[in-house]
Amino acid sequence: MTARRVLVWFKRDLRVHDHAPLVAALAHDDALALFVIEPEWLHSPECDGSHVDFVLACLTELRAALAVRGMPLLVRVGSAVQVLTQLHNEVAFTHLLSHEETGPGWSYGRDLQVVAWCKASRIAWQEFTQTGVVRRLRSRSGWAQRWQARMDAPLHLLDGKFVAAVTLDQPALPTLSSLGLMPHGKKLQPPGEKAARQTLKSFLQVRGYDYRKALSSPLSAEEGCSRLSPHLAFGTLSMRTVHQATEVAIGSAPDRALAYSLRGFAGRLRWHCHFMQKLEDEPNIEFHNFARVCDGLRENDFNDHYFSAWCEGRTGYPMVDACMRSLIATGWLNFRMRAMLVSFASYHLWLHWRQTGLFLARQFLDYEPGIHWSQMQMQSGTTGINTLRMYSPTKQAQDQDPEGLFIRRWIPELARVPLPYLAAPWKMDESLQHMAGCMIGVDYPRPVVDDKAAIKAAKDRMYGLRQTQEAREEAGAVQARHGSRKSGLPPSGQRRKVEEPPTPRAQGDLFA
Repeated sequence: MTARRVLVWFKRDLRVHDHAPLVAALAHDDALALFVIEPEWLHSPECDGSHVDFVLACLTELRAALAVRGMPLLVRVGSAVQVLTQLHNEVAFTHLLSHEETGPGWSYGRDLQVVAWCKASRIAWQEFTQTGVVRRLRSRSGWAQRWQARMDAPLHLLDGKFVAAVTLDQPALPTLSSLGLMPHGKKLQPPGEKAARQTLKSFLQVRGYDYRKALSSPLSAEEGCSRLSPHLAFGTLSMRTVHQATEVAIGSAPDRALAYSLRGFAGRLRWHCHFMQKLEDEPNIEFHNFARVCDGLRENDFNDHYFSAWCEGRTGYPMVDACMRSLIATGWLNFRMRAMLVSFASYHLWLHWRQTGLFLARQFLDYEPGIHWSQMQMQSGTTGINTLRMYSPTKQAQDQDPEGLFIRRWIPELARVPLPYLAAPWKMDESLQHMAGCMIGVDYPRPVVDDKAAIKAAKDRMYGLRQTQEAREEAGAVQARHGSRKSGLPPSGQRRKVEEPPTPRAQGDLFA
């Protein structure tokens, strides 16, 4: 009988726990694992050094965890087909095992190339599901039930060790410098599967108490949100693990307060995959408007000065600028403030979502393409089906940072501005500016646009477009393909009736 040598290809699934390809590899004669650092990823416009740094740290932990189980992890730099070809020449593997991936355009193209290579090389490539995303989905009807079935399925647990007949050199992992990347300077969340499981435990047992109340403010959300998003994005935790642990926590909660809070979180796990499904079904939404009637709406009016001010956190609107500076420094921001950043860019500054989306993708450590591009369009009004939400940056400052703690932390030039003026410092007269040590237009910029005038202009254009017959007809087609359905799911924690998932206004933890 011909020996079956299997290669487990890790991508955005950097864990040992609940890893279907690893479990399947136990049935083969010998096995080894591979992670490819692809130039296509490094050179993509959404990649940042912080993403690569996080992955390298995860790989260090993963390599050690696999070594204990008898499986070597090779980490190589190069295009996927190039690396697979070279490795096949070295060890002649017969099977390739990996998880499915719903990624950006470059990874979609790469997978097509790998399919062709496997066929030509007579390699059996088996892909396993790891989220609720369904490939080649014909209809959204029944999707929620399929999600539930996947998430309730038993976890894939390793119950043995691997037999590795092939010994290959495992050089030290590359560094950011050797990969041609500059230091990112961000203070990132702890990486790896151990940190992921600790984060999940602390949220379900302690931090989750205040989840529903804490998720809107950038101050309270820092601890009150799950903070699992980077681990889900890079797969140091599986969605199934999070779902099942959450259901157990709801059922065993010591009081109603925690159970109630965690039920809100459980509902948002479904929305996580719901948005990823949109990109799976229509990969072009990364590049083109959901509603093609919106083509040309902003593309031809892009203002580079506005864009630079927004990227640098110097728009003259303190809540916008504080959120952007915080994001750049930490790689994380709560959902409501992310929505505000996109709303401000899209409506106040009239910037197209593609350019602003690429900048934000580089800043978000938890960049998840399906969620990211769906949300960029949703918050920009180009889906054609979602309610237009235009955030007031001054109202958000007053509502979500009423004492000015967040703004003062991230905009030190406003440290001495009196609280009544902190959300709108341009309203101070000159004498008060002198007393606060903050001259508007010198120490801190004047608003780049007039709030009321910009929003009026945006409303006129957006609502005018939506009232056209063409827009209404296209909205029906978008809804039929991508819209949510009544779920008919059993109650989360067996305690409540789950109907339609929470409205977009309440989706506080999609990213975070």
